[in-house]
Amino acid sequence: MDSNHKPYDHVASAHRIKEYLTGTQGTYEEVKELPDRDKLTFTNGFYAYCSAIFVDIRGSSQLPSQYKRPRLARIYRAYLSELVAIFNGDTNAREINIAGDAAWAVINTPFKADINSVFSLGAQANSMAKVLNYEMTKASYDHPIKIGIGMSYGRALMIKAGYNGSGINDIVYMGDVVNEAAKLANYGNGRPGVPALVTSSLFHSNLNEHNQGLLRHDSDLQCYTGNVVNTAMEEWFKENCN
Repeated sequence: MDSNHKPYDHVASAHRIKEYLTGTQGTYEEVKELPDRDKLTFTNGFYAYCSAIFVDIRGSSQLPSQYKRPRLARIYRAYLSELVAIFNGDTNAREINIAGDAAWAVINTPFKADINSVFSLGAQANSMAKVLNYEMTKASYDHPIKIGIGMSYGRALMIKAGYNGSGINDIVYMGDVVNEAAKLANYGNGRPGVPALVTSSLFHSNLNEHNQGLLRHDSDLQCYTGNVVNTAMEEWFKENCN
């Protein structure tokens, strides 16, 4: 198998660090939408407003004590595969990532209709968790899972980071939008009386009147929350999951 392995050279490393910090600053362009990955180099970047959705399992640290590893692996595979499928159903999804027991996506939302579409992803994720718990009960999994769903809107800087020439790199989204979505997801189902779905105030203000009406303001957490579900999925659940 071919490999890009190279011994670490600390002298060359020092030169690279200096170049990154004090050399050519590169081009950071303000755009209406985040571009495809192939537009990125190690010297450019793109600013754009976008939305982020982050879904996490609540109390996941307790799951290893409740399930042996093979069964726990089945739960994670089912949960993560369906979250990725939901996110991938949005044609504006720019980045989909898995981080431990969480999945998140960055989605281009140049129009308010696009932000409402992200809200729909959150509702689908909430309904999917109900199906997952139903199937877990049927398969004798005694401890259902709870998820938190966070959604935010804001400005991000999209850059490529990694070791130039190694083939090892990743796309990094700098800014508060992903971190805020993760923080909001941590609120969902994490405190008494806080339902699964949580949005930032800015995200909420860009929703249509109907979707805004599905949420209530939490003055303590300074966000909007709701137990919002997907109507078609709920109807299917009622007919098929008795």
